[in-house]
Amino acid sequence: MRNFRLLLSLFLALSLPLGAFAQTAPGFVKPFAKEQMVAAANPLAADAGLEMLRAGGSAVDAAIAVQLVLGLVEPESSGIGGGAFMLLFDPKTKKTTSFDGREVAPASARPDMFLDPDGKVRTKPQAIPGGLSVGIPGVIAMLELAHSKHGKLPWARLFAPAIKLADEGFPVGPKLARTIRNFKRGANMPDIKARFYHADGTPLEQGEIYKNPDYADSLRKIASGGSKAFYTGEIAQAIVDKVRTAPVNQGGMTLADLASFKPLERAPVCGPYRIWRVCSMGPPSSGGIAIVQILGMLQRFPSSELQPGTLSEVHLRAQASRLAYADRARFIADPAFVKVPVKGLIDKDYIASRAALIDPAKDMGTASAGNPPEKHAAFSPQRSPANHGTSHMTLVDKTGQVVAMTTSVESVFGANIMVRGFFLNNTLTDFSLNPVLDGLPVANAPAPGKRPLSAMSPTIVFDQNGDFLLSVGSPGGPAIIGYVTQTVVAMLDGGKTPSEAITLPRQLNLNSPTRLEKSAVNDALEPQLKAMGHSVTVVMGEGSGLHGIRKVKGGYIGGADPRRDGVVIGD
Repeated sequence: MRNFRLLLSLFLALSLPLGAFAQTAPGFVKPFAKEQMVAAANPLAADAGLEMLRAGGSAVDAAIAVQLVLGLVEPESSGIGGGAFMLLFDPKTKKTTSFDGREVAPASARPDMFLDPDGKVRTKPQAIPGGLSVGIPGVIAMLELAHSKHGKLPWARLFAPAIKLADEGFPVGPKLARTIRNFKRGANMPDIKARFYHADGTPLEQGEIYKNPDYADSLRKIASGGSKAFYTGEIAQAIVDKVRTAPVNQGGMTLADLASFKPLERAPVCGPYRIWRVCSMGPPSSGGIAIVQILGMLQRFPSSELQPGTLSEVHLRAQASRLAYADRARFIADPAFVKVPVKGLIDKDYIASRAALIDPAKDMGTASAGNPPEKHAAFSPQRSPANHGTSHMTLVDKTGQVVAMTTSVESVFGANIMVRGFFLNNTLTDFSLNPVLDGLPVANAPAPGKRPLSAMSPTIVFDQNGDFLLSVGSPGGPAIIGYVTQTVVAMLDGGKTPSEAITLPRQLNLNSPTRLEKSAVNDALEPQLKAMGHSVTVVMGEGSGLHGIRKVKGGYIGGADPRRDGVVIGD
C-alpha cells in the first residue's frame, strides 16, 4: 500500500496540480467519511495520520504522525525545529483545551537584538537567516505533553511512517519544488544548497526522489528517548552549535536554554457567534481574540448581508477586521510578560461598541485600537510582519476527539539553517524588530524567555448543544485571522461546505488596504469597493493553506486548500 501511495504521488507530481486533484480523485481522497478524517497539507502526511487512526490511535496520535511527516515532505513550512499550537476537543468531557508549543527566546535575547550597530532597525530579510532569529523549538515537547494526556498508541509507533519515508525517499511534491525554485536566497545558504540543489547548481524538481537519512536518525533518537533526546544530548548540542556558528547572524542559544523549555496547556479563547460557540488559541497567539472580536462584530448584521463574495459581506468583514487588527497590534503579546486584557477585548459590550463604528456604506480607513474595560498598559502598536513557513491540519477520530493544529518554522525554510535533517525556525523575527515605536514600548518586543506574538488560529466551532460542528485553520502569518474568519462566515452564514468555503477567492483587510486575490469575483468587487472608499491591492495568489472538517449527518465532510498540496482522507 505504501509503495502504491508513493507511485501515485509521483504520478500526481508529474501531471495534475495535486491540490485540485485531491478534491476529486476517487479512492485517493474521500471528502466524506463516516467515522474518522484527516485533512493535512500533504498526501503522505495525511496517509500517516490515517494509518494511526486505523491502528486505534487518537486524533492526537494521528496529529503527531502527520507533523513528523510534514517536517520531511514540507520542510519549508513546518518541522520539529519549529513550534505549534494545538486546539483539542474531548468529546467525553465536552471540554476544549489548547497546547502551546510556541518557540521561546533564549536567555541571550534583548529588546534591541534586531537593531544594527547604528541603532537602526534591520529589515526582516536581513534578520531572518542565521542563528539570531532562532527560538527554542517547541513542537516536540508540546506533542509529547498532548500525547501524555490524550494519546493511545505508543510514542515510538507514531514515528514509524516518517522514519520509513526519510530512509526510502519520496517524490518531491509540487509545493516544495515550487518553493525551492522561487526561493532565490536559498541558493546562497549552504544547508539549503547542499540538500535541495544538484551539483550543477540546479534545484530539485517536482517528482525527483528525495531522501533524508539524517532526519530519520533524529526521529529514531526522539522515538526511543522522548523529548529529552531532543532538548538534551547530541541533538541539543547540534542545535546550539549551528545557532552559534551560523554563516550569518550568529545567535547566543545555550544548552541550558533548550533544557529549560516547557510546553504549556492553556485555556482557549471562546465566544458566541449567533447560535454557535467559537473557540480558538489565546495569547501569545492573537488568533482567538481577533476571531472572536470579528465574529462578534459581524453578528450585529443579518446573515443575508454576509453571503460569500457579495459587496456587503466583503465590506463588513473588512471593517470588523480593521478594528480587530488594531487591537491586536497594541495589546497582545506573551501573557507571561504583558498583562493582555483578554476578557476586556472579548467583552460583549466592548465588542458592541467597536461594531458601532462600522459604517455599512463607507470604509473607515485605518482603525485605532480601542480601550477595553480591563486594566492594561499603554503600548505602541507594532507593525505586522509577513510569515510564509506555516502549515495546518485538522483531524477527528472514531471517539469524536478533534484536533486543530497550526505548526510553523515562521518563514520559508525558517532561519535557512538545518540541524540533523531539519530546519531551525526564525520565529524570533515575529517579535517587533523595533522595541520602541512613537516613544512607547511595544508589547511584543523581544525579551529573554518570552514567546513571540503569533496569528496562528486553530479554530473549533460548536453547535447550540455544545457538540462539535466544524474545525478549520490555515497558514499565512497575520493573514491567518482573515483566512479563518472568511471561511467560518462562509460556512455558517453562507451554508458552504468546507471545500467550497476554503476555495473561495480571498478578500482581506489587516487594517491596511483591502487585499483582493485575483479572480472574476474580485474583479467585479474592486470598483464597487473603491466607490465605498476602500484602497484596494490586488494580489495574484494568496498564501492560505486552509484545512477544514465539518460534522454532518452520518459522518464528516472536509476540505483542503487547492492553493497548496493538501488532501482530505478518512474512513
